[in-house]
Amino acid sequence: MRIRIHHQTTYSYDRPAQSMVQLLRLTPRDHEGQYVRRWRIDLDEGGVLRQREDSFGNILHVLSATGRFSTFTLAVDGEVETQDTAGVVRGAIERFPPELYLRETALTQPDAAIADFARSTANGAGTLARLHELLRALTRHMTFEIGTTDATTTAAQAFAQGRGVCQDLAHVFIAGARVLGIPCRYVGGHLLRSDGAEEQEAGHAWAEAYVDGLGWVGFDPANGISPTDAYVRVGIGLDYLGAAPVRGAQIGGSEEKLAVAVHVDQAGQQQQQQS
Repeated sequence: MRIRIHHQTTYSYDRPAQSMVQLLRLTPRDHEGQYVRRWRIDLDEGGVLRQREDSFGNILHVLSATGRFSTFTLAVDGEVETQDTAGVVRGAIERFPPELYLRETALTQPDAAIADFARSTANGAGTLARLHELLRALTRHMTFEIGTTDATTTAAQAFAQGRGVCQDLAHVFIAGARVLGIPCRYVGGHLLRSDGAEEQEAGHAWAEAYVDGLGWVGFDPANGISPTDAYVRVGIGLDYLGAAPVRGAQIGGSEEKLAVAVHVDQAGQQQQQQS
């Protein structure tokens, strides 16, 4: 499948900012089942991009902009060819041993309720079966609902209220898997939605857990499935903060507002139908 992605982010300030620095994890990498056909980031005048890699091997762009500005826009446009690997990730850059991803963070620290929930799903079967049972149970327990959480909501808070967005469900899954002694990490990317909705307010998020003999396997608790060829994998981390698409700060200005618009559709579909 060929997936086309357009992502626009606009910063606005009540009073003009003098400069800003942003860390961008917006660019996917090739691995088995995912090939980046084209990708570019365009900036307003005055912006400079410097590419590097972060500690997890994600492509990281450092965006710096100077001069008085009330708005600043960056636009991402690209196309990725994907194949369904049943959620198994092979050929990706791995900087750390799987055991690192047992480390708790403030966003993924399990409380007693999550720990009890995770242990209740462990039926004595193999690791992969236990992860799928955790996925099924979490999908039943929590509801996807926009507007009930924010970027600072912890796994324990989201689990207690029984609802949240994909970021929250991923954090709870990660917390539960780590309770079971299974390395697990956060993944940020994009999803070609099955309902045909192309305009989206943000990217997508899911988790990957390590299974001995198989490697890293993806689990999407927001949809109750493992990732398919409808998913584009962009960044990984211990939690959302480690894989956040945009993080940064500015000098001057006030009341920074961030507007994000994401368009995801299938490229080449019309040509395939006509051939």
